[in-house]
Amino acid sequence: MTDNRPGAASSPPLWETLKQDWRYARQEGQLGWRQMFRKTMAELEEFYLTPEHRQRLARTSRWWRWILVAWWLLKALFLKLPPARRVVLVAALVCFWASHQDVSLGNGVRAGANVATLGGVLLIGLLLLELKDKLLARHELEAGRAVQQALMPDYCPTLGGWDVWMYSRPANDVGGDLVDCLELSPGRVGFALADVAGKALPAALLMAKVQSTLRALATDAASLQDLAFRTNNILCRDGLPNRFATLVYLDVRDASGTVRLVNAGHMPPVHVTGSTFHELPRGGMALGLIAGATYEEQDLDLKPGEMLVVYSDGLTEALNEAGEFYGDERLREMFPGLASLSARDAGARLLESVDAFIGESRPYDDLSLIILKRSE
Repeated sequence: MTDNRPGAASSPPLWETLKQDWRYARQEGQLGWRQMFRKTMAELEEFYLTPEHRQRLARTSRWWRWILVAWWLLKALFLKLPPARRVVLVAALVCFWASHQDVSLGNGVRAGANVATLGGVLLIGLLLLELKDKLLARHELEAGRAVQQALMPDYCPTLGGWDVWMYSRPANDVGGDLVDCLELSPGRVGFALADVAGKALPAALLMAKVQSTLRALATDAASLQDLAFRTNNILCRDGLPNRFATLVYLDVRDASGTVRLVNAGHMPPVHVTGSTFHELPRGGMALGLIAGATYEEQDLDLKPGEMLVVYSDGLTEALNEAGEFYGDERLREMFPGLASLSARDAGARLLESVDAFIGESRPYDDLSLIILKRSE
């Protein structure tokens, strides 16, 4: 029987691990430990501190700021531990405190190193328990990621007269963006780009619901309006409060320059024509908010060489280290140079621009693209 526990997996040799750690330490030393420390503190503050904490820090002096941050982080560490582990942490801290006091254990034995060793053992045990929880969570997320990837299409059906490129990059192990295609009939393909509110596992679960609903309804839907209408009603019936998804669904046929689409609360797709571009009209309400919402189909005729770009807000809302958004203006500056490129190269240029902007920052949101170009 195979042992699938995360901790049961084979570990790399200790010596190899230590050598890798040494190379990492040298590399970080060259890049600057101060910069790495600042980045680490920024990540801790972003995760643990509330908006009220940040507002108070903005009004305090530099030294008082460090005292407040240290206290709030220690408080968060203590309160977020399970009760039993809080007791272990307190016991370890008491041991370290007692090791610096003149405490007698009897028979002439002083506390000192004995109590400090006990405190260290307690802390190591606490770390082992927290690491176990992290490895289990990581194992579950990796399994979820594998399932999510299996739900994605293995390939895009060939469409005569079209150059198609699809891309999705989650901000975390699992994401809430959906990029999907489905062959509705010979020479006819449906494309979907959906963005579920939120991130990580809750968004990924709703994304799977959106995908399964679209795939079940798409082949029999009387129209794109009907497809969006029925999908919305199902999500309103079976969904969760305050959970919704935006969607652009496209219907494309062989040897035809006409793209039929419906937009449910998503950013308008962009029609790129040579050195100019324009955004399509905004669509209806996002899916899962109000039952009975209606939607309108849009038709767009693309001439040879023209392009349609559909993207998620992870593109415009990409954040750099200074907390600035990539934004609509930077994106609009990119569009005029895309028409002369293939769909794949146009997508790569957009990604290069975004990645250069965010630098070393972690992705803030899932990023997805569908690019359709009419072949010349």
